[in-house]
Amino acid sequence: MTHVIGVVGGDGIGPEVVAEGLKVLSAAGVETDAVAYDLGGARYLRDGTVLPDEVLEEWRGLDALYLGAVGTPDVPPGVIERGLLLRMRFELDLYVNRRPFRASDGGFEFEVIRENTEGAYAGEGGFLRRNTPQEVATQGSVNTRFGVERCVRYAFELARSRPGRHLTLVHKTNVLTFAGDLWQRAFNEVAGEYPEVATAYNHVDAACIYFVEDPKSYDVIVTDNLFGDILTDLGGAVAGGIGLAASANLNPDRTGPSMFEPVHGSAPDIVGTGRANPTAAILSAAMMAEFLGEADAAARIRAACGDPAARQGTTAEIGDAIAERV
Repeated sequence: MTHVIGVVGGDGIGPEVVAEGLKVLSAAGVETDAVAYDLGGARYLRDGTVLPDEVLEEWRGLDALYLGAVGTPDVPPGVIERGLLLRMRFELDLYVNRRPFRASDGGFEFEVIRENTEGAYAGEGGFLRRNTPQEVATQGSVNTRFGVERCVRYAFELARSRPGRHLTLVHKTNVLTFAGDLWQRAFNEVAGEYPEVATAYNHVDAACIYFVEDPKSYDVIVTDNLFGDILTDLGGAVAGGIGLAASANLNPDRTGPSMFEPVHGSAPDIVGTGRANPTAAILSAAMMAEFLGEADAAARIRAACGDPAARQGTTAEIGDAIAERV
């Protein structure tokens, strides 16, 4: 089967690492028809385009989206993040952000499930008396029972499929007494349907400590949008570096394409130097392959990425080494 993939190389090192991911997919026997889209900070600076409606509609008919990295220093903060990345998540209902973390020495392996379409990133808030000494800014966190429960349910399904069968809710229920209460009640009620999954709760600040001191204590974590954003960057750091951190923005109901991307940024300072590590992009491609039903190819790609000998050299050399091993 040939999978039609929308490819957004984006900015900086994005096109470089995406090229290696597509190379490895091909070597693993995953047939793709890649449709390239010129979007990101550079495109915005050129003609003001962020994400045209017609492109978004075209994406709805694709099998998946594969993103390298977007953003340039010359674009004001929020333009690309809200106009492209967040709009993509909201419009395509990519309500689960899934990020796996594995220590290179095998000391731990866990996954974080982050709610991806609500919380503080929903955009609720505004200004009063802006640019005056009395300025007020509000930023709300939107949490619906529907949105929380479907994310929690996905996390329980994932935990049930894993050997550890353990799920930890991470929030800040002692301070965020409304949003936290909703998350805790939804979590507890859904837990009743999964008696085989052991559960726990951590405040987010405690979870940050455990990520560093005892990451092996985790199996699957579920959390809200903002806490998930922070925790997953920390997870990348403790698992060997952000250059190894892959992610999937999933529409589990498959009413549209899911999107797969490395967690790192566009790193404009190393563009063209061959120093960009493509492993995160390749692992993201493996997640895409698995979601598209290519489980065997995905397993071989992950195994190849785990070989330390395949993580030495330039961007293209690392891609070649992993491609050879699959």
